Amino acid sequence: MRNVWTICRRELYAYFVSPIAWVLLAMFALLSGFFAMIMSSNFVQETIISQMRSQGQSVPMSINEMVIAPLFGNISVISLFFIPLIGMRLFAEEKRQGTIELLVTSPVQDVEIVIGKWLAAVLMYACLLALLVFDISFLFVYGSPDAKPVASAFLGMLLQGAALLAFMAFFSALTKNQIVAGSVGFGFSLALWILSWTSSLGDTPTTRFFSYLSVVTHMESFSRGVIDSKDLIYYLSMIFLGLFLTTRSLESLRWRS
Repeated sequence: MRNVWTICRRELYAYFVSPIAWVLLAMFALLSGFFAMIMSSNFVQETIISQMRSQGQSVPMSINEMVIAPLFGNISVISLFFIPLIGMRLFAEEKRQGTIELLVTSPVQDVEIVIGKWLAAVLMYACLLALLVFDISFLFVYGSPDAKPVASAFLGMLLQGAALLAFMAFFSALTKNQIVAGSVGFGFSLALWILSWTSSLGDTPTTRFFSYLSVVTHMESFSRGVIDSKDLIYYLSMIFLGLFLTTRSLESLRWRS
């Protein structure tokens, strides 16, 4: 466990001593703040319109349904663009600098290397999500949303990011070009998002299967405050598969070295 944490700290340090982390944080803060502002503004307008239609009487409207759930839905989609940027350097940068040989021939186990780098990427993604806390906090100051869907939505976002970053580690281990790794990772993330559209083609075993493979489909339950075991199993299975493939790829490098 000590080796994992050492590698994790090294990777986090590499993120924050370069412009990568700061650019991603600034972009994410700008986009999340924009979405939060637009949806909050729409909620206020809908509230005023509803009161006018009901002759000034108070009309109950759900902040969770009209602001928080759509906000997390949009953030989960734009995260598909940020996750490849976070994970594309994990092993590709080591290959480009020629330090991958030193890494794979060290006494540290392959699985420790993989988990340490993946954990650093997940923590970097968690830093992005932490910026969303500031946007959500204003809703609690000026309104009274239910905290449970907010907490479950953050959990769902973190699991979704962890699953995709596990595969990003695998793609990064296959090449020394970060752009190639990021492009493949973005295509993979986009494919998992598009698979959710198959549900509109009808309710058949095939469409249900492809819809189940979509990361966006499993995020919907979390944004409503529902933590379903099938969604947890899906994300944990994706994390395990991605890390397993990355470990096998790193083992092949060790044998060639």
